Amino acid sequence: MRKSLAGLLTGLALLGFGAGQVAAQDNYPNRPVKITIAFPVGGLLDTVSRIVGEKMSGLLGQQFIIEARPGAGGTLATAAVAKADPDGYTLMMINDNHALNPSVFKNIPYDSVKDFAPIGFVGSTPLVLAAHPTIPAKDVKSLVALARKDPGAITYASVGVGSASHLAGEMLGGVADVKLQHVPYRGGAPALIDLLAGHVKTMFLSPVISLQNVQNGKLTGLALAANKRLEILPNLPTMAEAGYPVEASYWFGLVAPAGTPPAVLTKLEKALADTLAMPDVRKRLTEMGAIIEPLNGNQFGGYIRSEITKWAEIVTKANVKPE
Repeated sequence: MRKSLAGLLTGLALLGFGAGQVAAQDNYPNRPVKITIAFPVGGLLDTVSRIVGEKMSGLLGQQFIIEARPGAGGTLATAAVAKADPDGYTLMMINDNHALNPSVFKNIPYDSVKDFAPIGFVGSTPLVLAAHPTIPAKDVKSLVALARKDPGAITYASVGVGSASHLAGEMLGGVADVKLQHVPYRGGAPALIDLLAGHVKTMFLSPVISLQNVQNGKLTGLALAANKRLEILPNLPTMAEAGYPVEASYWFGLVAPAGTPPAVLTKLEKALADTLAMPDVRKRLTEMGAIIEPLNGNQFGGYIRSEITKWAEIVTKANVKPE
């Protein structure tokens, strides 16, 4: 009798716990949601996250707070999110580093695929190859000619080893068969400062930063690393048009820790899709040079896997040594 009663009470407790879980998912979110980013406040990823978070707050009735945790190429913040409670209250706006880091770092404390549940892809910003005006090159062809004449004399800055801005330069050197000298920095701000000062000669930049500095004469725009031109830079040719088919971009999308309940992921996926369909959101992102490409969670998962494979091949070909 005692065993039967204990079993009955245990069963009832489990039923109550299960019902509580369902109720919690139905009421999600009932408190603020945190979106972690792995790079500093004020950058492209932060801006995109705030635009998206603001609208999702309105749709879901809870504040979406952006928390910046920069460091170690994004691996510190990513590891923290991977270990967070999978309850839907800790999310992450990942970027291209999420797919690059498995090839760039020897031992990262998480799996970029298995430890995360994709919610949706937001979009991407193709990189612009820009040069300091002291460089006597107005297009990629003349830049390549200078690099061929004096191997290693043309320097290019990046936001760090293994970043998209680094590997874009490696790809250009490969397709043009020239030696470009890589100069890595700890982030975009110090790299841009040195580029504007002429301490480094070129860099692959985000479109909005390029546009601002090209318009005021501080930089020369050479080409866009994409397969088609951008609305905000209609007169800038693509790398393919210039004869050097290099494609590289910063991209961003929303994920949660693996194990997050499907009902919660579905709510977040719909809220993100509805956000990206808003005309004012599309306008703000487009003006930043972003190409909006909404993908659902399943599609975004496939995109992440394909990006990991693509960049692994490029890292190997460029002989970039894991850190």
